[in-house]
Amino acid sequence: MSQEEVHNELTVDEYTRGLVGPDVEWAGTVADGGTVRTHTPPACWGPMITPSFKGGHEVTRPVAVEGASVGDAIAVHIRDVEVTSIATSTGTMAPREEAFGEDPFVDHVCPECGAEWPETIVEGTGENAIRCAECGADAAPFAFEYGITTAFDVDGNVGITVDEDAAHEFALDADEAAALPENAEQHPILLFEPSEMPGTLGHLRPFVGNIGSTPPIEMPDSHNAGDFGQSLIGADHDWGLAGTDELAQRTDGHMDVNAVRPGAVLIVPVKVEGGGIYVGDMHANQGDGELALHTTDVSGWTEFEVEVIEGLDIDGPLLLPNEEDLSHIVAPFTDEDRERGRALGEQYDVDVETDAGPIQVIGSGATINAATDNAYDRAEALLGMSEGEIRTRATFTGGVEVGRLPGVVQLSLMVPMDLLADRGLDHLVREQYDL
Repeated sequence: MSQEEVHNELTVDEYTRGLVGPDVEWAGTVADGGTVRTHTPPACWGPMITPSFKGGHEVTRPVAVEGASVGDAIAVHIRDVEVTSIATSTGTMAPREEAFGEDPFVDHVCPECGAEWPETIVEGTGENAIRCAECGADAAPFAFEYGITTAFDVDGNVGITVDEDAAHEFALDADEAAALPENAEQHPILLFEPSEMPGTLGHLRPFVGNIGSTPPIEMPDSHNAGDFGQSLIGADHDWGLAGTDELAQRTDGHMDVNAVRPGAVLIVPVKVEGGGIYVGDMHANQGDGELALHTTDVSGWTEFEVEVIEGLDIDGPLLLPNEEDLSHIVAPFTDEDRERGRALGEQYDVDVETDAGPIQVIGSGATINAATDNAYDRAEALLGMSEGEIRTRATFTGGVEVGRLPGVVQLSLMVPMDLLADRGLDHLVREQYDL
């Protein structure tokens, strides 16, 4: 990272062709307390059908935060998420084995001439539209197993799946319908014009699926997570990892947690000097688990403020969702709750901890169980509690939610405020939940 002018406000609209890491070109430096605006293209499907990319997303170049050192953390206060696409396509995927080596998201190859990460051109529409610039072969690494095209209402409240004719019209004007930013290099997935399940109505609520800090090793942006990252272990391509110890250097930016939306506070580890906050993979909506493994990827603007938390040496992200995104059991205590708790304590002669607040610890792994174990480990290290206490406290005052199958979870629990104060987190929790 080069030394640059420190900005109070910084706009980022350049991308990395699918990689994150300390040697990726940085976008600049923002002040502690400063504001960042990012303009991002769709992730997942567009990058997945663009063979020149080396990861499954198209995320921004990273931003350094002034004063953020290794061993600190950065609180990302998400202020706004604005969708600019009017339509997108998504669904379940069918990898084309002849168009990649080991990993269809990473090591792309032209099926005919053998060019690695081939440059491609668009000829027409449909699943055969992505052609190798050298030999003209169909070079897309993916097709749809089952696919839909969705259109959004002008206010962004609902979307519908459209039929074959409407999907074809979007494909003919795919760049504009996707609202691709000027510097985006992906092929828009609307070109593939899938049209199954027409006439289905769905609620929209946008969020950011890949947002976090730069890992200390270079890796594909879509694989900066404990589940997707498993495919890097033992891989022969340039981003193969020797084992789980190397994968443990991830920062879990690729979460697909639908609570990472305006009003939420995401707290991320600093594993390289400056932190290196990057953004991508905005979604118009997604149910818990992202069961199709992909959802409504869109272009849009994200605005957030950054705050350095010195000495909060965390291994992965923490999340303070909007209160309405918390389940009843982990919702902040009301005055009536506290009064009832103190009265019950007097009845049984026990001091009751009523000054507490909710946090979520993000965990990831090869499976949901492995991701939950990872969240236990991270919570133990953060709070200085045994696994038994973490599991019991989360059962009595929280729970586990699924961000993405196969392996991203949110472990929720209520934590005494004096313990959060020891970790430098109490002010964030108090402000977030008006405690």
